[in-house]
Amino acid sequence: MFRLRSTAVIGTLALVGIACKGSDATAEDEVTPVVAAKTAAATVEPFTRTLTAIGSVVGRPGRYAALSAPSATRIARVHVAEGQRVGAGQPLVEFEQAQFTSAAGAAQSALSAAQRNYERAQRLANEGIVPRKDAETAAADLAKARSDAVTAQRAAQLSVLRSPVSGVVTRMAAVLGAPADAGQVLVEVADPSAFDVVLSLGPNEAASILPGRRVDLSAGDKAGGERVGTGTVASVGVAVDSGSRSVQIRVTVTTPVRALRLGESVLGTIAVETRANAVVVPTEAIVPAEEPGSFRVFVVDNTGTAHARDVKVGGRTEAKVEITDGLKGGEVVVTQGAYGLADSAKVARPVPVKP
Repeated sequence: MFRLRSTAVIGTLALVGIACKGSDATAEDEVTPVVAAKTAAATVEPFTRTLTAIGSVVGRPGRYAALSAPSATRIARVHVAEGQRVGAGQPLVEFEQAQFTSAAGAAQSALSAAQRNYERAQRLANEGIVPRKDAETAAADLAKARSDAVTAQRAAQLSVLRSPVSGVVTRMAAVLGAPADAGQVLVEVADPSAFDVVLSLGPNEAASILPGRRVDLSAGDKAGGERVGTGTVASVGVAVDSGSRSVQIRVTVTTPVRALRLGESVLGTIAVETRANAVVVPTEAIVPAEEPGSFRVFVVDNTGTAHARDVKVGGRTEAKVEITDGLKGGEVVVTQGAYGLADSAKVARPVPVKP
């Protein structure tokens, strides 16, 4: 009987001991939680601050032409098709010639009559037969007749649209037999080896761009598009567009990876400046702080404890962020796992990894 009671007491004490041990272990885990996360050491390296802007491919001035009818007329012949390569001076579209020939002839006849009238009025004025005012009026009429003749002759020349540049027909809107209005663009020709990219930036951002800066170009209007080449900033606009409230940045494409197409959307990444000794961390190490627009990182000490620290952020790229204040090179920060991390949390295996 005594032996049975002793066994029961020992069993009860064992259970109490196990319960106490489990309670202590739980309390210890709550005090020092361990979080799985990746870390990296902040590096000191040259860092290039960049800006991104959306734009499109355009023809370079002097290497692109948009041609239209000189006056209301009708299309008589279409010599080329869209996509066809043409040489300078090659005929593209021909209009009905009758109206231009007639107008040029009438203007030439009027000029001849004005010339004779001027000579007669000048002779009579010199002889004192007519007032000098009549000779001056005849001179004005002659000047107008000359201007009309030049205009008519120019219109007759433009009755056949010829390519002013060697290139490719990028647009053909002329249809045989269709009417054409004055100023209506019918043909566009561009030199495919001389395309530029025009980007749009806000006035404040454009102020930091200087001609000659390198620009990386990719297709589309979002990051991650197909790389299409590199270029340099040729010019920065001096006026703000009244509609978009942006400034135009013209980029000369220096090393295209593939042929560009007029009008296609392009994303440009412009190098603004390079700092030789910048403190840099991976992008995923940056998390928002409590104050809007501010940021922080979690710095891991020698014991594996992560401490929240406010930092000032400079330039950014897709992979890296420049820290201008609050962090030194060589300090270890949490990268993957930084979001949602509590201050003073234990980080498992905080082994620095180069970004």
